[in-house]
Amino acid sequence: MRCFIAIDINEEVRAALGDLQEELGEKADVKKGDVKWVKPEAVHLTLKFLGEVKDAKVMEVCDIVKEVCGRHESFELDIEQVGYFGGKSARVVWVGAGAGSDSLKQLAEGLEGPLAAAGWPKEGREFTGHLTICRVKRSSAGVKLARASEDYKDFKAGTITAGSVSVYQSELTPRGPIYTVLGNFKLK
Repeated sequence: MRCFIAIDINEEVRAALGDLQEELGEKADVKKGDVKWVKPEAVHLTLKFLGEVKDAKVMEVCDIVKEVCGRHESFELDIEQVGYFGGKSARVVWVGAGAGSDSLKQLAEGLEGPLAAAGWPKEGREFTGHLTICRVKRSSAGVKLARASEDYKDFKAGTITAGSVSVYQSELTPRGPIYTVLGNFKLK
């Protein structure tokens, strides 16, 4: 099964992200088929994407996450500032982690070592906490979104309390992914 490890966000931030998606889409004047907007109820802050995990290894992943969570304090995290991955044409548009991102980065890095020892390779790039709000299908739309996102450098969606970490199964369907919580573990 496809799995990932993430922090959930609250309804206030979800609502702000939904409003942002609508406003950004209008401002950039992108066509529906050119962009895949992430449904606000499906947005989460991914700490580690694991990919395919054998059923027998899910418990090991959960044990690792539980152990790492027991060593990290809960923290507040500001969700702010629109950015994108890609050059002049955005491939992914996201909202970033502001104040509290040092604690977020420490948590993500705390997962890397034990997961690598269990067989999931470390990331090749530095962790950047973000919430994906859309994936771009057509480069012309990516150029428009990259330009429009520049007007949202001061955007603030709100603050979340990172009090737990979840291990999710992600089932891909034609209507979009279905996420199932396999385990939820409290930070201290």
